[in-house]
Amino acid sequence: MSYTALYRKFRPDEFSDVKGQDHIVTTLKNQIKADRIGHAYLFCGTRGTGKTTIAKIFAKAVNCEHPVDGSPCNECDTCKAIAAGTSLNVIEIDAASNNGVDNIREIKDEVAYSPTTGKYKVYIIDEVHMLSIGAFNALLKTLEEPPSYVIFILATTEVHKIPVTILSRCQRYDFKRIPIGVISDRLKELMDKEGIEVEEKAIRYIAKKADGGMRDALSLLEQCISFYLGEKLTYDKVLDVLGAVDTDVFSKFLREILSDDVAQVMTHLEEIVMQGRDLGQFVNDFTWYMRNLLLIKASDNMEEILDVSTENLIQLREEAGMIRQDTLMRFIRIFSELANQMKTATNKRILLEVALIKLCRPQMEPDVTSLLERVRRLEKKLEQGMIAVPAKPEESGMGGQARVERSGQNMLPEEEYSADFYESAQGIEVDQDVKMGKAAPEDLRQVQSMWRSIVAMTSGRFKVVLASAQIKFNASAEDDNRLYVVFADFLAEPYVGNQEKQKELEDLIAKKIGKRVEVKMILQEDESFTSPNLAQISVDDAIEKFIHADVVVEDF
Repeated sequence: MSYTALYRKFRPDEFSDVKGQDHIVTTLKNQIKADRIGHAYLFCGTRGTGKTTIAKIFAKAVNCEHPVDGSPCNECDTCKAIAAGTSLNVIEIDAASNNGVDNIREIKDEVAYSPTTGKYKVYIIDEVHMLSIGAFNALLKTLEEPPSYVIFILATTEVHKIPVTILSRCQRYDFKRIPIGVISDRLKELMDKEGIEVEEKAIRYIAKKADGGMRDALSLLEQCISFYLGEKLTYDKVLDVLGAVDTDVFSKFLREILSDDVAQVMTHLEEIVMQGRDLGQFVNDFTWYMRNLLLIKASDNMEEILDVSTENLIQLREEAGMIRQDTLMRFIRIFSELANQMKTATNKRILLEVALIKLCRPQMEPDVTSLLERVRRLEKKLEQGMIAVPAKPEESGMGGQARVERSGQNMLPEEEYSADFYESAQGIEVDQDVKMGKAAPEDLRQVQSMWRSIVAMTSGRFKVVLASAQIKFNASAEDDNRLYVVFADFLAEPYVGNQEKQKELEDLIAKKIGKRVEVKMILQEDESFTSPNLAQISVDDAIEKFIHADVVVEDF
């Protein structure tokens, strides 16, 4: 006997074997038990979700000599004939290759003859949306008033292409994508029957890759088994066969992008290309990875929606705290646009490289979101002492032109400029001499330098929003020694004015520096000293405006 593909070998032959479509199965069984069978049905939904399978089971059930609870017995001669494809009562038509008026006229002529055995003649028209307009028109009358012994079952993946006149004559059933857990359980069950050892993580990945289609899952699983015939199928082997990339690779990519390490990002991309990974699949999977990060930032209760392991969830939460929500949305937008471009591109790698550089270099895009990202990165470098600002422009020896150097030489200590410049970049009107010479209270400076370690002592959603917050203090006001925690994310709104969280933060700061610091948590839109025009000018223009000098930025 010749080999049979898994999806054909294990095709359900009764309603109880159908997975993920309980709402349809229950309705059809009730109709059969109550003898309230319709004359026309429309099964619509994505590929591999069971449309044709349920149509065949339904055809057997309505003709079965001894039905059991609305399902076929699969023992009588009628059931066996239908299962073998030899019954004249069940006619399957592929509308993709039989889409003309003449094909439908043949059906109209055939329905005049009642079945020789059984109760009903069942016409299953697959991919019915492929019929021509003339064929649809020829089907209308027959579909509306067929003989009592005729049932039409129309199946389609593109219901929007079917005329309204046809839709109005059918009972419509929408097939849902099958959940990943249901597909995984079915694959495990079948592999146990086949005696094939498959790693659970591998099955889970195949189920996710199938995108809600049981047939696709079985086909992918069979492909992987065939490649490693006689061996245990592991997660790494599945990735190798399907040309996919592990989530750890996406984690490395994201961290390198956030570090602006273009060289390392390109090195990793070269490794992926040399491994033969599919670049289109890489783009889709990386977009999905960033989507998971966005959901993590949106809520703490995303375990079921994300459908990831506990280990991966911990990693996602950590990375969600490293990236701002608007930055993440910019990344997703760039990669979504890239996915569309790659469908028709002749050189996908170049498009992917450009997109990755865009993620690392927001200055390549002129939109407001990219500009804000550039400002944040500049502020971060100022805080970390990676950029030096001379005390006065005339002292630079450049004729009034201040030189901003990204080098480790001739740099002023960070405490001499970072806080005051940071405040002035947010719109505080500060006199030039005061800004350069006056220091903020030392305890606030110390908190600013130790902020990451303070955030690490918190937990949950509070930790996530603190990691993306900006820390400020008003260096120009002698009587204002408060530390401002400014949230840009509206999801942090529950913490604004929250006395319990404020005290928690103040206590953590006291443990770190041995002093009490008053903390005030506010939203960015409520911040009285934020410049409303900052997002509308370039970074270089912003520096020039707030330093009151010409600026030259040099790479080291």
